[in-house]
Amino acid sequence: MSTEKQQSAFAADGDLQASTNSSTNTTPETQEVKKPWWNTFFVAGSVSQIIIAAVLAVAIGIAVSYTVDDIPKAATVLVGIPGRLWLRALRAVVLPLIVTAMILAVQRLKAMTGGGQTLAKWTVGYYVATTLLAIVISTILTDLVWGRLMQEVGRASLDINDPDQEKLYKEREAVAIHDVVQQMFDSFIPSNVVNALATDSLLAVLITAIVVGYLLETTSAIVRVLEEIEVLITKVITFLIKLAPIGVFFLILPNLFLLDLKDIGVNLGILIGGGVANMGIHLFIVLPIIFFAVTRQNPYSYWFKCSPAWLTAWGSASSAATLPVTMKCVAERGVPFTITKFTVPLGCLVNMDGTAIYFPLCVVFLAVTQGIKLTPADYVIICLLSTLASIGTTPIPSSSLVLTVMIASAVNVPITGMYGVIITIDWFLDRFRTAVNVSGDMFAARVVAKITGIKDDPAEISDAEVGHVQDSIHENTQRV
Repeated sequence: MSTEKQQSAFAADGDLQASTNSSTNTTPETQEVKKPWWNTFFVAGSVSQIIIAAVLAVAIGIAVSYTVDDIPKAATVLVGIPGRLWLRALRAVVLPLIVTAMILAVQRLKAMTGGGQTLAKWTVGYYVATTLLAIVISTILTDLVWGRLMQEVGRASLDINDPDQEKLYKEREAVAIHDVVQQMFDSFIPSNVVNALATDSLLAVLITAIVVGYLLETTSAIVRVLEEIEVLITKVITFLIKLAPIGVFFLILPNLFLLDLKDIGVNLGILIGGGVANMGIHLFIVLPIIFFAVTRQNPYSYWFKCSPAWLTAWGSASSAATLPVTMKCVAERGVPFTITKFTVPLGCLVNMDGTAIYFPLCVVFLAVTQGIKLTPADYVIICLLSTLASIGTTPIPSSSLVLTVMIASAVNVPITGMYGVIITIDWFLDRFRTAVNVSGDMFAARVVAKITGIKDDPAEISDAEVGHVQDSIHENTQRV
């Protein structure tokens, strides 16, 4: 790789939001003319296009669901086809992205004197600390505010009339705490690596990739092959990002067709409002305070510029499917590639702040509607199990439903017909949880980069990363 490319990549890594002068050696006569602000609306896959697509989808979806009494299922399915195809394409690159990103990141960490241990320590510590903080705040707000607004319901609402649902609830109640702990640790080590790859066991794949990256020699031909694969993945992701406005629009629209605004009762409204409010406090107050305290940068500007990631997360309800977009957004904000490739994939699998916030609210909802009063000891158990369950939750839609039953059973809250209410609305709140999870990963990458002080070595940046940086510089210049 030429020295000129290395210098360009290194300069861009410092601050991709800077002008082209900071990353290329151009003269004033050859510099690109700054485009007007409205030019961003014509850049394929730009933040402006994605936000407009999301707003239009929400407006149309709510209007249709409110005015049309019976929306045909066929209409919902057919409208969602473009969004599902885009989402499937994103998921297709997740597995190779995790493998290449983790192996190459570990290769760089090996070359650092103590840098690898520092990055791992701060990344894991940050994720655990923010998850605990999210759970504690959610539990306090739920007990003092939302739980007191909920109402006990009649026996008819608690009875389970559907035999299939009753069987399902009993099966989920049978999940013991020690079984969840065992399954979580089993998910770390695959008994069959090929099967883990075939079944998208992402946590097992990630740990395997870390081990392989540590054992590989830097001069190995496998490393060079992985760098070539990374070039292909980068090109695919860049193309998919340009299609993001279309994908986000058709992901959000059909899901809002399912929202029946007329049937939302008091308890259900409090469950939705409390969940969104708790997540909003964590996302817009707690995380920004930590971000600003460490980086001294504007957290809201950073979050807004990463909007393609959290909008995709809201539309797909999957942290794993959003991973390619998240990594691209974080890299464009100037976070070193080494940190991006380690922190973001790890956060995708273990940093589930939104899910952790939701667990206490669901358990209290089930308790209050039955007239059960939880004790302080019960809340401590809920906090501990919510932390464990959030780490063990897979990054796929609605995977927290089973764990909700496990936590409720641990504090002796029976599973009644009100659990069906949680299931009914889970698909909607799951999107907010995923957006919070992904946003937490993005904030974490910048915070960890600032704390560790790790920088990319220009001599070790791959051609794929150089191309990605140069593309980012060009796109950001167009959007000025």
